[in-house]
Amino acid sequence: MSDKARFRLLGRTRERARTVASSPGSRVPGALAQLAVVLRPPARAAQPLFAQAPKTWQRMLPFAVVGVFVVTLLPVTITVLANDYGLGGGWSGALGVAQTVPLLLAVTRPLQAWAVVLLADTIGAMLLIHADRVAAHPWPWTPMVIVGYLLLMACLGLRESIRTLVGVWLVTGAVGAVLGFFQPSGSMNTAALLFVLAGVMLALTGALRGLGDAQQRIAEQESISEAERARRTLLEERARIARELHDVVAHHMSVITVQADSAPYRLPGMPEPVREEFAAIAASARESLGEMRRLLTVLRGDGTERAEGEKAPQPGIDRLQQLVEATVRAGQPVELSLATGAAEAVPPAVDLSAYRIVQEALANVVRHAPGASTRVSVTVDEDEVLVLVVNGPARDAVVALESSGTGHGLVGMRERVRLTGGTLDTGPLPDGGFRVAARLPMNTLTETTHMNEEGS
Repeated sequence: MSDKARFRLLGRTRERARTVASSPGSRVPGALAQLAVVLRPPARAAQPLFAQAPKTWQRMLPFAVVGVFVVTLLPVTITVLANDYGLGGGWSGALGVAQTVPLLLAVTRPLQAWAVVLLADTIGAMLLIHADRVAAHPWPWTPMVIVGYLLLMACLGLRESIRTLVGVWLVTGAVGAVLGFFQPSGSMNTAALLFVLAGVMLALTGALRGLGDAQQRIAEQESISEAERARRTLLEERARIARELHDVVAHHMSVITVQADSAPYRLPGMPEPVREEFAAIAASARESLGEMRRLLTVLRGDGTERAEGEKAPQPGIDRLQQLVEATVRAGQPVELSLATGAAEAVPPAVDLSAYRIVQEALANVVRHAPGASTRVSVTVDEDEVLVLVVNGPARDAVVALESSGTGHGLVGMRERVRLTGGTLDTGPLPDGGFRVAARLPMNTLTETTHMNEEGS
């Protein structure tokens, strides 16, 4: 998959995730689904938490929360270390800054912030061993250290992998266990408390992050399924057009074969080299016709009944009147403007394409604008065939495009126009109607490479 395709898929995934989150039929309850979108891990290493949240205040929330914690913990840490533990003012200020300010990195680089904070907390615990009033106070982790460390664990849990979280948790427990050998007499050991609380925080935030990951995977699978359905529809339509075009080309090849074979009888006295040339032409035509039939067999698949049904002559502009009459009998008001003898000078491929475009346009009108007045116009001149189908606003209840039909209508029109080298213009009208305009050149340019493309 190319980079452009990957970016388009990522964009569709994000939009699909937001749609799934807001839909009442989502597998996850609405509030949890929206939370999953907000908590989805950042796509890049230095991207802040909640960077993929749909609202601005949600993206700014991590910065606000961490800022409030830092502004609150910094003076409290300095005051408690100096007054309660009896640590010197200089050391208290330095430890307060070292243990709280690095928390600001937790929004974008929580793993680096954890390394700095753990080092500062360990140095602080060693300094508190010789503090004047450490007895009867928590050690090695002060209450401020525990609060800041839990905030750090929350940021880590929302971003890092399970393996990283387990490693952080084990290192926390190991550092606390080693410091326990130097515990001052009379102090309250908080190593086990931080070890348990850190594990709980990592488990909770890791579970929330897993919810976001699961929601993203669901959205990705739905986006991939939609892309595959669109691709399959396009390929099926091209195969159907190829089957119909075979009948047109096969007719001309058969005529060439008959003319080449009968030339010696129709033109007596023909020199031997000329007879051999006509024989070679007939053989090449028969071989080409056989190759086309083998290709058609592949396109048609194994369905014998389907293949037999497609041997009937293909319709053209001369059948538009019958098509319109059938549509009118179905309750759809349709007017047809068609010049007399318009189908006589049209090449077979253009003749078939014009009919199919009108057929698919009328089918779309019946499905998506029932009861709307519709005008069909087919104009033929020396250079091109202009097919115009215009319908007004629907009079009856409109069926949603996504919930009805096969989705082949506009795709089929585009492919038929591309096949003949023409142009197609479709779109809604100001009054609520819809317009389909196709220009099909009389001298068709069939590019076989178009039939081999995998998607538009």
